[in-house]
Amino acid sequence: MTIELTMLAYATALLLVLILIQAVVGVRAQGLMPLAGARDNLPPPSVFQARAKRVVDNHREGLTVFAPLVLAISIAHISNHWTVLGAELFLCSRVAHAVVYLAAVPLIRPLVWSVGLVGTVMILFAALGI
Repeated sequence: MTIELTMLAYATALLLVLILIQAVVGVRAQGLMPLAGARDNLPPPSVFQARAKRVVDNHREGLTVFAPLVLAISIAHISNHWTVLGAELFLCSRVAHAVVYLAAVPLIRPLVWSVGLVGTVMILFAALGI
């Protein structure tokens, strides 16, 4: 398996971890029984619960762009130092982004997010032969 595909697997594992964090936070904030039901009349989420949902949504959005690109370059047998670096930047930034987001650290979060975007664009350029 290429390094790029390995980074995709780790990024997927990160999504699973973030979903579990979101679920645990939700159960602690709302209770197991309300969340196990239809969720029709839930009270507003706690601040941290809402933040956990946003970090999951944000990572899912990043994966919807990153994953197809990694799969495309894999099918095309494109792997070089730029695609490897792009994939590593994406994964490292997404881990850092999740930590910074959940910790509510201001100003740094968008910068860390930008690093992941740069990594994704590096892979896009490689896929397009740029």
